[in-house]
Amino acid sequence: GLLFSKGSLADYVDMINYAQSLSSVPLMITFDGEWGPAMRVADADAFPRNMALGAISDPRLLYDYGRETARELRAMGVHVNFAPVLDVNSNPSNPVIGTRSYGEDPVMTGRLGVAYSLGLEDGGVMAVAKHFPGHGDTSTDSHKTVTTVTHDFERLDSVDLVPFKAFVDAGCSGVMTGHIVLPEIDESGRPASLSAMITTGLLRDHLGFKGLIFTDALA
Repeated sequence: GLLFSKGSLADYVDMINYAQSLSSVPLMITFDGEWGPAMRVADADAFPRNMALGAISDPRLLYDYGRETARELRAMGVHVNFAPVLDVNSNPSNPVIGTRSYGEDPVMTGRLGVAYSLGLEDGGVMAVAKHFPGHGDTSTDSHKTVTTVTHDFERLDSVDLVPFKAFVDAGCSGVMTGHIVLPEIDESGRPASLSAMITTGLLRDHLGFKGLIFTDALA
């Protein structure tokens, strides 16, 4: 599979068509578009960030938004979108999630994220919930340093995992693990993205997820 970053609509279409023409096996084209194609593609339609969408009480609007995003991504040749962000924005000092989250309410975050995901997948694009098991209550940026969450299982299960449970129960297809260390769950110090106790124990066994698991970016 391939992931392209910044560019124009024409760039994306040309690169994807060229790459597909070279491969004897159809390539899986992925995209990191949390707030629509305009997050990466300069001349694509712009949509609000999730914090603004979190003020919407009607999940049907999120479904329609997901369906439209899928239409645009499919027209570009994309099959997978690394969205929605299902992190519960519970730490006001969080330097990396913020407006990427639907909000601080775990149930509403799940409800809106699932509606968007169902719209995306009904439109033919895989939804990927992130950043499992939750990057909302952190005060460091896992792009830059080791991020540790000290929650015990009870706290995780009652807050951070709630949106992911809803996503899994709705039958959605993809989950992205974060580079987050949870010493109360895995004493080895491995981040969730490299931890069998978190990826298999929590995500596969506890939540019953059967879909495709991605790690967050390893750059």
